[in-house]
Amino acid sequence: MTSSEVGRGAVNQPGRRPRSEDSATDGRAERGRQSRVKIAEAVLSLLDEGESTFPAERVAERAGVSRRLVFHHFADMSELVETAITRRLEQLIEQIRPLPTAGPRTTRVAALTEQRARILEWITPAQLTLMRLATPGDRVTEVTREVLDLARARLAEIFAEELARLPATHGSEVLYGLDAVTTWGAWYHWRSSGLSAEAAARTMETAVHALLATTDQPPPDSRPASARAR
Repeated sequence: MTSSEVGRGAVNQPGRRPRSEDSATDGRAERGRQSRVKIAEAVLSLLDEGESTFPAERVAERAGVSRRLVFHHFADMSELVETAITRRLEQLIEQIRPLPTAGPRTTRVAALTEQRARILEWITPAQLTLMRLATPGDRVTEVTREVLDLARARLAEIFAEELARLPATHGSEVLYGLDAVTTWGAWYHWRSSGLSAEAAARTMETAVHALLATTDQPPPDSRPASARAR
């Protein structure tokens, strides 16, 4: 067999596509991905402007695409909104930057509350939209859990010095208390109760300091009162 015959055989092998065809397929896939991102970002831009509903025509106009293209990439508006919310939660993860894990407690608490207050205020429109979803999809649930786990892990790092003073069970209780007052549920409660963002941030800071103050005292004696009296 000559070298030219070998070359022709390679080209004609079943299932083997020319490179130009591969490139065209890759190009279409990338354009499709970019269109999906653009449409999801259009929903988020409307969300950030205070919109609570997302008509397909409005989304298409904001994204600069046709209504038909919106439904080419998404089965319905519920799927689109879920995709947009997932994207916003993924963006939230990117904003949870490392914070000081050593140094004065006041400095660490101040850095934590500044970051959390800013992120929680920013994520509020997406969270309110998420609450309106009847059954959030698996990806939304997965990313939400990832956000919560990461936030709690960061607390454990930032306040490792204080938590290490406590027995494991008590330390876990304090950590979950810190988690409760620095996540969106507490933030939304304070904001919907009429506090400004600045006042809500100060309230968060006060709550964090109060919980950490318990690490400065010996853990409570868990023995029964009769045993302590002996």
